[in-house]
Amino acid sequence: MTDALTNDYQKEQLAAYLLVRRHLRSLNSRDRSALQEAITPYLHFRRTLDRFLGRHLEAVCTAACYQDQRSACCSKDGIITFFADHVINALCSEADPLAALEARLQRANRTGKCVYLTPQGCCWTVRPLVCAMFLCDRSQATAFGESPEVIERWRAFELAAKRFRWPDRPVLFDALERIFIDAGHRSSLMYLHNSPGLLRVKQRAGLPLLSVGP
Repeated sequence: MTDALTNDYQKEQLAAYLLVRRHLRSLNSRDRSALQEAITPYLHFRRTLDRFLGRHLEAVCTAACYQDQRSACCSKDGIITFFADHVINALCSEADPLAALEARLQRANRTGKCVYLTPQGCCWTVRPLVCAMFLCDRSQATAFGESPEVIERWRAFELAAKRFRWPDRPVLFDALERIFIDAGHRSSLMYLHNSPGLLRVKQRAGLPLLSVGP
């Protein structure tokens, strides 16, 4: 049962989470395998990114985000998640982590931090892309220093992330939303089909538009 004191962010997140879980459970093995194959390049990107962040940022961000609460993201109710983030995380998670995530969304969040942030880090198996790519100026300056090589590699990660999410071309996040839309589902987190700004990006790129509501 959902706690009456959960906030609007938690309710929106829970609605998307439950929608994704229900639809994935309805898929046959062939269709689920097709989704797994579609996200394979993205998972390779995320593993490479996580190795980079672990090497250069983990100690810096743990102190700033969780211990000292200096982060503008992790000290809010929660970070922005795209609908595709939920799809990818559900495809990559075992039952127990998903149940724990659902339970967190159903309880009032009194931590003063992101609802998904635990003492062990983010409770997502594949945390949201916005979260993975958010590095404050202080963290970048501390971790990257004056190393042109490290800075150049981070810029390459930023460009690679856009190729999965920014719809100036066919991108994975758009395709995952469309799969669920075609199956009759709607979510307020389908930003690539809801956001006026992203719809303009698609229009300028000559991509088909399909604006949907929650």
